[in-house]
Amino acid sequence: MNKAITLILCLFVSTSFFLSCGENAAGEAATAVVDTAKETTKATAEAVKNTVKDGLAVGDKAPDFKLKNIDGKMMSLSDVADAKGYIVTFTCNHCPYAVMYEDRLIEMHKTYAPKGYPVIAINPNDPEVQPKDSFDEMVVRAKEKGFNFPYLFDEGQKVYPQYGATRTPHVYLLDKDMTVRYIGAIDDNHEDETAVKVKYVENAITAMQAGKDPDPSFTKAIGCTIKKKKS
Repeated sequence: MNKAITLILCLFVSTSFFLSCGENAAGEAATAVVDTAKETTKATAEAVKNTVKDGLAVGDKAPDFKLKNIDGKMMSLSDVADAKGYIVTFTCNHCPYAVMYEDRLIEMHKTYAPKGYPVIAINPNDPEVQPKDSFDEMVVRAKEKGFNFPYLFDEGQKVYPQYGATRTPHVYLLDKDMTVRYIGAIDDNHEDETAVKVKYVENAITAMQAGKDPDPSFTKAIGCTIKKKKS
């Protein structure tokens, strides 16, 4: 009888020991998962932070520039009289996305320039990489389409990296103090203007006119990558 009791007690102690070890192992595993998640979140946040450093974010003050317009004259944002804001748009000649937005940019300038919000178009592409985006071709294209807005050449590609533009077209809507208020796409449908449901830039301007912050203030720019020499 005593031997049986002793055996039962030994089995109980052994089972408790293994259960305890199992709980400890599970607890350690759970802690490791939480720690890994924290590290991943931290790394992601740091990556986003570093990405923002590569250009302007909403709320930043945009740098002015001095670039050659299609009329051969040098132009800066500060040259625009009575501006309440600027629709700075990085675009080009050859990109199909940019071409699809040409008429919309013409209409946007026609509507908003008299209200103090002109379109300022900038071609950021290296013509040695894409010859169709040379300054001479810019002049030809502007005449063909009847551009009613300035079309500037980012010679040497010094301006677009300061802004952080990556696509054509890519819009940076600035207020009169050149503070960035909106970054991204012109609207939500590059393929079909008649199917557009949200006009991001126009809605952002309306919000600014009402003394409000644009919402959304950032969207993903859809278009061709900016052409530059491989480093």
